[in-house]
Amino acid sequence: MALSDIATLLVNSLTWAMATFLVAAGLTLVFGTLHILNFSHGGFFMIGAYAAYSLTQALGGAGSIAFYLFASLVAGVAVALLGLVVDRLVLRRLSGVDDAYVLIATYALLLVCEGSTKLLWGLNYHSVMPPAVLDGAWLLGDAVLPRLSLFIIVCGVVVYLGLEGFLNRTAPGRLVKAIAADAWMARLLGIRVRWVYTGAVALGFALAGLAGGLLLSNQTLSPTLASAFVIQAFGVIIIGGMGSISGAFVGSLLLGLIDAVGQWVLPGLPGLPFFLAMTLILLLRPQGLMGKARA
Repeated sequence: MALSDIATLLVNSLTWAMATFLVAAGLTLVFGTLHILNFSHGGFFMIGAYAAYSLTQALGGAGSIAFYLFASLVAGVAVALLGLVVDRLVLRRLSGVDDAYVLIATYALLLVCEGSTKLLWGLNYHSVMPPAVLDGAWLLGDAVLPRLSLFIIVCGVVVYLGLEGFLNRTAPGRLVKAIAADAWMARLLGIRVRWVYTGAVALGFALAGLAGGLLLSNQTLSPTLASAFVIQAFGVIIIGGMGSISGAFVGSLLLGLIDAVGQWVLPGLPGLPFFLAMTLILLLRPQGLMGKARA
């Protein structure tokens, strides 16, 4: 394999990895805090993408990279507000409920998201061109490096570092980790657990909306977009260790590399290496790469 092929393979794997991590980050945060596996996360990712699309179309296209980022942040805020409503009406009622009912309830919420998207934006497919600075590619020898791919890679790394810094180096982040570890003891210490839960949910939903905006030019918008990334996101957080941000990041990198190599080695069987790798890793380490084994 030539060096240009290796460079292309690495860029493809990192793009897949960081796009998947952007979607998985909010899902991991909500599960790590509330221990609720939110199956509807993909639906809110989709709403974030459509919200960013509507904003860019209303103002004449993606324009500059600053406006592209602004539209993504607005989508994140809009989805965060929806998350507060969902927390009030749905997630609070799922506390302490059997996991099967949680999956049923959040899957029903996913159907609501898909139905609302069809009602508001219709059934047509939409696409948005990236800002001019992200269009095209750079040449590194014979290797072609798409600028949009490099942008997605940078965004994924920045979100990961931001979350790790928030959880480990700030007082609110440490509260989130403490409550995730032992909410009962946190209540005894006078911490307002419900407020922290609500803030974590809002942040998790905001990350879903932000991911929808940042990946807007990397995908075609359709009412089935919710399932395009969420299956990969679930695979990443399961492999990395449920609730672990670092695990989701490492899992994204590993599965992204496996998927890219698999497409090169087995081009006629897309997705097969991904699921084979998931199966093998879970057989060898059921708690995930960075998860803790239960006694």
